[in-house]
Amino acid sequence: MGRSMRWSRSLLLRSMLAAVLSVSAMSQTTLVHRQRYAMGTVFEIAVYDPSPGRASAILDEALQEAVRLDRIMSNYQAESELSHLNQSAYARPQVVSPDLYQVIEVSLAYSRRSGGQFDITVAPLVNYWKSVMRGERAASESDEAKLRACVGYKNIVLTAPNLVAFRCASTQIDLGAIGKGYAVDRIVNSLRQHGINNALVNAGGSTLYGMGHPPGDAAWRVNLKVPGASQAEVLLSDNSLSTSEQSPRSLIGDRRTGHIIDPRSGEPVHTTASVSVLARTGTDSDALSTTALLLGPERTKQFLADAAGTGAVWISSTGEMKIISNTQQKWLLQTNVRDPLHQKAQK
Repeated sequence: MGRSMRWSRSLLLRSMLAAVLSVSAMSQTTLVHRQRYAMGTVFEIAVYDPSPGRASAILDEALQEAVRLDRIMSNYQAESELSHLNQSAYARPQVVSPDLYQVIEVSLAYSRRSGGQFDITVAPLVNYWKSVMRGERAASESDEAKLRACVGYKNIVLTAPNLVAFRCASTQIDLGAIGKGYAVDRIVNSLRQHGINNALVNAGGSTLYGMGHPPGDAAWRVNLKVPGASQAEVLLSDNSLSTSEQSPRSLIGDRRTGHIIDPRSGEPVHTTASVSVLARTGTDSDALSTTALLLGPERTKQFLADAAGTGAVWISSTGEMKIISNTQQKWLLQTNVRDPLHQKAQK
């Protein structure tokens, strides 16, 4: 669940630049595009506006949210608020910012709801398996067991409105499975506060949010890359899509390596599929995509049963698709899909 390594090759943006590079003559709106590097990836926004200069300033300010949150949630920057929390929260409760408290609070809610499958305390295991993947150390069951001793979301204690403490000395937090989605939501909020209602926000291809729609269309169109001749297109309008997949097999030949860790086994999840999840917010879609990859289609069907407005699609390495939908909204278009399994979540 490490943030900088959580990326997706299965998501392409058809409308971000190619299909969106048009001008609406009727409304006299022009496409404005801005991007900023933060959180180990590129955040970008595409928006139509009659005043390009005004829109550019608004987009630059909105993208600054990702930079600001990186200083809070990064576990790579030694001076970040999260790094300080990881070093100090066992010794005594730490006062944290509203953003950090909120993202941890939401994460713990997902941990409880998923029975511990979603767990931000896997940071020690994420770092361990990264070092294995880089060939810096050999995989060791005894080393892994020691690290697992302090992994578990119940080792985090929240005291409203702003205190965080750890119950175990080696507990650490990694927000890689939810941080980009949270940043996308903050960007969307900033845009709305400035009167922008139609925009596409993209966090490195792994989490997107479609605000309203582009001129001449009912939704923002995002292509999912499917192996073979199959195609799938997601329609976004005031909701979010996130994609998760395991990193490729390590060159050192250890089949267990990968950046998404199963908190229960302590090892990287073994799958060649990718999963994309539709939800009402970036925070939700980001957390749900990782959770769905860990749960698998059948358990995710149950997990999403009460989550209105959600959907999920698994894409195998051979192009087969499994779809769960718990929304009346038309969100997934398919052509030439091989052996799809359509599942309707029950309320």
